[in-house]
Amino acid sequence: MAAGTVLIVGGTQGLGRELGQSYADDGRQVVVTGREQARAEAAAVEIGGNTRGLGFDLADPHAIEERLADVGDVDYLVLAAIERDTNKVGDYDIESAMRLVTLKLVGYTEVIHALGRRLGPDSAILMFGGLARDRPYPGSTTVTTVNGGVTSLVRTLVIELAPIRINALHPAIVGDSPQWRDMPAERMQALVDRTPIGRLVTMAEIVGASRFLLENRAVNGINLVVDGGWTCM
Repeated sequence: MAAGTVLIVGGTQGLGRELGQSYADDGRQVVVTGREQARAEAAAVEIGGNTRGLGFDLADPHAIEERLADVGDVDYLVLAAIERDTNKVGDYDIESAMRLVTLKLVGYTEVIHALGRRLGPDSAILMFGGLARDRPYPGSTTVTTVNGGVTSLVRTLVIELAPIRINALHPAIVGDSPQWRDMPAERMQALVDRTPIGRLVTMAEIVGASRFLLENRAVNGINLVVDGGWTCM
């Protein structure tokens, strides 16, 4: 088993936290990050094992390098932090758009830059995008654009960071995630009816796909859609 850290940026809640829990349960050294130090520390205690919490805001990229200064060698880096931004062009919120673009494109990239030589030749990086990349909706202009940017980041970083592997995962609606599990029953059923596998994707399936992308040393430069077949509809 590799000895370095599993660092999950955006690991205090949702899919990032679930992935952190999976690696902590395996006995790995895990660092989970969130915007607030106290919340990150609390999440680390709840995850248990050899887990540490670290607070910083991806939308403040100038502070990232300092906050990561005492993180050791990293085997797996997961960039899972997201913010949902419904922002229609007709009523455009510039500050909200700038925050999301900075967080997901500049912030993600700065984390990789800040870690520098702590990423070794056998390290792997996983970035989270989303299905809005392929299925835009009213108000998704910024979200769709930044998720497309994640796709492009994978392509360029595979070349620039070689032999470090880098992949991205683009999940559909995850039915049992905190964001979606309490949606109205009629909306849930409508989404299920649109999904060829007859149900929504689960958090466990996203964790499994994430670990595949991180751990299979032949997989590189992939933008993997995990959607139960939505993009075929």
